[in-house]
Amino acid sequence: MCKIWNDEVYLAAECEERFLVASDIAEMKQYDIFMAGLAHLKEGYRVERSRPDIHTVLVTLEGAGVLSTDEGVFDILPNTITVLPSEKPFCFELAYPCKSWKMVWLLLHSSDTWTNLLRINRPVIHFDACESIWSLTSLIYREIGGRSAFRNMMLSELAKVLSSVTANISDTHMRVLSVLNSVESQLHLDWKVSTIAELTFLSEEQLNRVVKQLVGMSPRDYLLTLRMKKATDLLSHKDWSIAMIALRLGYKDPNNFTHRFKKHFGKPPTHYRASLLSSKVT
Repeated sequence: MCKIWNDEVYLAAECEERFLVASDIAEMKQYDIFMAGLAHLKEGYRVERSRPDIHTVLVTLEGAGVLSTDEGVFDILPNTITVLPSEKPFCFELAYPCKSWKMVWLLLHSSDTWTNLLRINRPVIHFDACESIWSLTSLIYREIGGRSAFRNMMLSELAKVLSSVTANISDTHMRVLSVLNSVESQLHLDWKVSTIAELTFLSEEQLNRVVKQLVGMSPRDYLLTLRMKKATDLLSHKDWSIAMIALRLGYKDPNNFTHRFKKHFGKPPTHYRASLLSSKVT
């Protein structure tokens, strides 16, 4: 059954956002930027759109989000850019309420300026210029009511950096991302770094370097992160036993799963589940 998409926004009181709007920064209009924001998000954040009439871009520096579209579910990790074209439904939210998500978001009109950006065929890709986007957006924000020429110069640089984003994608990166997607959808398999390297036609050393560029961690750590994130989702369902969850995540020995979960989150899965259930009651 197809998901019914809604138009909703939720921000917890702990979220902090600074807005850039055309009424304060007239120069944004010539670059077809409708609105932008600098965000530190924590405790709770969720945006869902059923049929947006504008393009949405997220540039993530720290923390993580989760994106849902008609094509599937994607992790939004540090050093990535997320491009969501108009007319297509989506929902993105904070991945870990206890961890801050630092990002820049932009709402863009369709124009020649953003043609390259909108050609990207994946919603979330690695992006080396996240810090530059944050710095430029911060400088523009600080010049609200200030120097028009300076704002225009910063906006020009911002547009240039964003419009060259496709230069960050290589065939190797795309191949590795494709395999990582397969890994994420089949966490019950006994994945080894050597197997992933073979599927990407890379040596383990090359794979390690590329995955670190893409997601900021080694293949082994990324696989563990995927499994632990999925574990927290499954623990919210009382019908799933710890042994069942362990098998679903590729751990034949439930004790091994419990050990890794406790090392990752500081508490065993049974205690984590109890905390989840008690928070729902209160």
